Amino acid sequence: MDLSYAQAIITGFIQGITELFPVSSLGHAVLVPAWVGGSWKALTTGANSPYLIITIALHCASALALLWIFRVRWFGLIAGGLGTLKKKPNPEGSLFWLVVLGTIPVAVLGLIFEKSLRELFSNPFASAAFLTINGIILIIAERFSRKTTTSDSIIEEDSEILSRVSPKIALSIGLGQSLALFAGISRFGITMSAGLVRGLSHKAASDFAFLLALPVILGTSIIKLPKLFAPEYSHLIGPILAGSVTSFIFTYASVKFLVKWFKTRTLYPFAIYCLVVGVASLIRFA
Repeated sequence: MDLSYAQAIITGFIQGITELFPVSSLGHAVLVPAWVGGSWKALTTGANSPYLIITIALHCASALALLWIFRVRWFGLIAGGLGTLKKKPNPEGSLFWLVVLGTIPVAVLGLIFEKSLRELFSNPFASAAFLTINGIILIIAERFSRKTTTSDSIIEEDSEILSRVSPKIALSIGLGQSLALFAGISRFGITMSAGLVRGLSHKAASDFAFLLALPVILGTSIIKLPKLFAPEYSHLIGPILAGSVTSFIFTYASVKFLVKWFKTRTLYPFAIYCLVVGVASLIRFA
């Protein structure tokens, strides 16, 4: 099955905008083609469709954008984590291991249930239901969140996270992240919601969500990426590269936007969007 450059670029745009917005990029990857229909719908429902592979390539581009934006932060976290192995406790090292703990559950469950989840991938009604649930989760998180002050200091943010997120809580957040294996549930939204319920400020909660997003997105992409170079996909390399560049650019822009957004604003607009699109899609694909 072919993929045009226009389809690849549009898909890359959708991926870039929705990957870190709390609205589920995977859900949109299912719902948009289903709404448009025609050759777009065939991409997600065709027996030999490479759409899941293409989506993984776009996720890899998003991960690279996220890594580039937070490269200095990640360098500090990794250095801190290595320091703790040398019996040198430090805040960055403690945060690094919280991120590792939060990544383990979703990595394990993803490997176990990959086949079953792949069958759900092409079901727009299921994606619409999960997107609606995602909107409800965001609203609940906001209702239970505390009004806390926001700091621009990374050191103060790390201290806030470490004071409210224990290793046990990090594992539970990782289990919550596993819900994002279903198309329609946002990984970023689930993680940030958990942080808000734990009493983090919106800025600190979003910061922790950004950190937790990278290992999962990048790890999944790296594992699956070799399939892109299989002979049957060789004719798609051009469109995939075009889509990946688009995904990188718009992921970069969306992260920059969200970093500023959560300094003063909430999840409510994203929750309303999920409810409107989710319910409309439920009606459409019932």
